[in-house]
Amino acid sequence: MASRLAALGMLPYKNRVALAWLHPNGYIAASAELSRADLRMGPHVFIGERVVVYRQGNTAPVELGEGVELHHECMIEAFEGGTVSIGSRTTIQARCNFAAAGASISIGSGVQIAQLCGFYSFDHGFMPNQPIYQQPITTKGPITIEDDVWLGFNVIVLSGVRIGQGAVIGAGSVVTRDIPSKAIAAGVPARVLRMR
Repeated sequence: MASRLAALGMLPYKNRVALAWLHPNGYIAASAELSRADLRMGPHVFIGERVVVYRQGNTAPVELGEGVELHHECMIEAFEGGTVSIGSRTTIQARCNFAAAGASISIGSGVQIAQLCGFYSFDHGFMPNQPIYQQPITTKGPITIEDDVWLGFNVIVLSGVRIGQGAVIGAGSVVTRDIPSKAIAAGVPARVLRMR
């Protein structure tokens, strides 16, 4: 109810980010679905319409730093053995997906993530003669995105990847291996094109 009253008269979508800075408790849209038992939030966090934060198991915390913005329909899922942490002043645009199982996903501070990006710290097995849904979960390790990284529209980051500080990843890329600091990378799989 408080979220609905606060938003009354405000233009929708990004115009409501200002509400998160009116009080340290930030702003959580009334339509957001949050697993509050393990959600750790810094001050002035913005959680937009239809954002979902879900956890399965007791060892899968989710942590949002000061001033984090999660826009429309983002989904954060933390399963057994997976954690998600997002550093301060990081902005995540609409419909991004974070799925952590068996390894963590760690996003630094001041990171800019465009729409429809996906982060997956695990893989399904694909052995023959066994349905995919019965395959064990595997991982190559955690995903680490360092500070001041910019990921363009529809970037996919797979398990075991580190993207260094200040790197830029071009739209539509699939990141399957480490990208060094200050690199500009793009492609499927992403490769370094030049340095900033």
